[in-house]
Amino acid sequence: MKTLKSINLLLVFLLVGTTSFAQKQQTEKIRKSAALLRSFTGMEGDISSQLMQNAQGVVIIPNLVKAGLGIGGQRGKGVAMIKKSDGSWSNPVFVTLTGGSIGFQAGVQAIDLVLVFTKSAALANLAKGEFTIGGDVGVAAGPVGRSSSANTDVKFDAEVYSYSRSKGLFAGLTLNGSRLSADDSANKDFYKVSYTPSSIFNAKKSTKAEVVELKKALRNF
Repeated sequence: MKTLKSINLLLVFLLVGTTSFAQKQQTEKIRKSAALLRSFTGMEGDISSQLMQNAQGVVIIPNLVKAGLGIGGQRGKGVAMIKKSDGSWSNPVFVTLTGGSIGFQAGVQAIDLVLVFTKSAALANLAKGEFTIGGDVGVAAGPVGRSSSANTDVKFDAEVYSYSRSKGLFAGLTLNGSRLSADDSANKDFYKVSYTPSSIFNAKKSTKAEVVELKKALRNF
């Protein structure tokens, strides 16, 4: 009996430890997202404040990994948020972006990525938990890194604008055909309950310090 009780206690300890570690991972992801937003302000080719004022949603993915040898692929985890009717930002939904591209590529590169949604209709796809960029919603390039010469529609007519900052062998980032999906496991780790993206977007404001800081970074635009 003592042996069985010891095993049960060990299992509980391991479960609590694993859950705590998973939550810390998501907390760190939010902090990195806030830091990424802050790094885009005040630099040449930063995200347009006018665009952010008209934004209806954002996806922030720190350290998107792009790798390939001939045929490339990319994968990254981050957060998605929408702007509510009162102008405030929703709580973050954890998301995963995956995709591939064809062409000569070699090496591994980490890219900081921010997607700015300008059309409320595009958010319906985001709330469903999964959609294809360039398929369900169209995407256009915003200023890339420190360059202000990127092809940008000054009228902000595109559904989504992509802003990336990168170093390494790849010159740019192709998102068409990439899939953005809700990370259900991460959402449960952070919020402690299995929520749908829509319910997280519509939930009351989180008082978690890292979430408050992320929303502050968005408001600073």
